[in-house]
Amino acid sequence: MKRRNVLQLGTVVLLLGKQHIARGASIVAVRVWPSKDYTRLTIESDGEIKARQFFIAEPPRLAVDIEGIDLIPALRELIAKVKSDDPNISGIRVGQNAPGVVRLVIDLKQPILPQVFTLPPVAAYQFRLVFDFYPTQVADPLEALIAERLADKKQAPTIQAPPAPDPLGELITRHSGKPSTSSATVTLPSTPGKTANNPVAPEAPFPPTGKTDRLIIVALDPGHGGEDPGAIGPGGTREKDVVLQIAHRLRDRINQQPNMRAYLTRDADFFVPLHIRVQKARRVGADLFISIHADAFFTDRPQGASVFALSDKGASSSAARWMADKENSADLVGGVNVKAKDAQVQKALLDMSTTAQINDSLKLGSAMLGEIGAVGKLHKPRVEQAGFAVLKAPDIPSVLVETAFISNPDEEAKLRSEAYQVQLADALMRGVGQYFARNPPLARNRPL
Repeated sequence: MKRRNVLQLGTVVLLLGKQHIARGASIVAVRVWPSKDYTRLTIESDGEIKARQFFIAEPPRLAVDIEGIDLIPALRELIAKVKSDDPNISGIRVGQNAPGVVRLVIDLKQPILPQVFTLPPVAAYQFRLVFDFYPTQVADPLEALIAERLADKKQAPTIQAPPAPDPLGELITRHSGKPSTSSATVTLPSTPGKTANNPVAPEAPFPPTGKTDRLIIVALDPGHGGEDPGAIGPGGTREKDVVLQIAHRLRDRINQQPNMRAYLTRDADFFVPLHIRVQKARRVGADLFISIHADAFFTDRPQGASVFALSDKGASSSAARWMADKENSADLVGGVNVKAKDAQVQKALLDMSTTAQINDSLKLGSAMLGEIGAVGKLHKPRVEQAGFAVLKAPDIPSVLVETAFISNPDEEAKLRSEAYQVQLADALMRGVGQYFARNPPLARNRPL
C-alpha cells in the first residue's frame, strides 16, 4: 500500500514536471530584420517552444499560437520593433489566447509566403522560433539593374566637358597594350596616404575592354548579416557591419563606370543563406563575384588581408581549410529553414565547379591581392584555396576577400576608419580593372 502511494505520488510529480517544462520556457529576446528580400522575425527562448500558424490571405495576415509561454513584456516589444517602412509587415498584435498559449497576429502589407521553423541552440543563441515573410511577387533583379543604368544615362549631362583623368583606362593600357579611350594618362596612387586623402569614389570611366560594350555586372557579397553578426572584434565591432560599409564604397566606384554595375547580395542588415548568395549572382548573370569578410582568430596577433579562391583538390593550407569551415558554418548561425524547397537544390548547386572558373578566380584573386598589398599588410602573399561554399558558382569567377583581422585591435580600428575603407575599396576597384584588362569580358546576349 505504501509502495502504491509512492508510485502514485511519483506519477503526480512526473505530470507536474511535464506541465512545468511545457510552460517553463522564458523569452530571452525578440528581433525583427526587415529587407526588401524578406522580413525575418525571431523569438529566442531558453527552452524549446512550439507554434501553430494559420495564414489568412485576405487581408494577408498570419496568426500564430505559441505554446508553453505566457504574455510577458518581451513579447509586447515586438509591436514597437516593427517600423513603418518595413516592406512586408504592417503591424503585430499580441494577446493571451489561453493559459500557456500566446497568439500573435502579424498583419502583412502584400501577398506573402510565410515560413515558420525552429532552430536549436548554436553559437551565442539559445532556442529560436523563426518567421520568414517572403513576398510572392518579386522584381527581377537584372531588370532593376538595367533600369538603373538607363536612368543614369538619362541624367548624364549632354554638355561636352574636358576629358576626365582615366586611371582605370591607364591600367588597361599598361596591362593589355590596348589604347585607352581617354586622352588623359594618370597613374592611380599606390601609397596609402594619397588614397586616404581622396575619400570619394573615382570619377574616371571604365572604357570598354576589347569589343565588349555590354553591361558588366559585378556581384558584391557582404558576408554574414542579420542573425549572423560574423566575427566580433575586441572593441565590439561586428564583421557584418564593416563589410557592408566596404561593399557600399566599392559599389559606388563600380557604378560610376559607364558600362559597369554592382549588384549586392544584401544591401542592408539581413541574413542571406550561402547558396542563395550564389543563386542571386547567377540570376543577374554576374561577370564576377566578390565576397567581402573580416578575418578572426583565437588570439589577437594574426594580421593582414587575404584573398581566397575555390579549390577542388583540398585546401591549400590548414589555415585555409579552417577558414572555409568557419565561413561555411554561417548558415547554422544565421538560421536556414532546411525544410524549404531551396534546400533541396542547395547541395547540387554548391557541388558544381569547373576548372575554368577556378583558374579565372585565381587570376582575379592575384590582381586583387597585389593591389591590397599596396595599401596594407597581407596575411599570405598568394591566393589561398579551400572549399568555400559561397564561391561555388560554376560559371562566375569568384573570390573571398578577408579585409583584415577584426580580432586584432589595431586592424579592428582600421576596419572602422573611413580612410582604410576608402583605401581598400580603391584597391579592390583597381584589382577589378586589372583583371578585365587581362581578361576581357565575353560578349553576352544582355542589353546595354
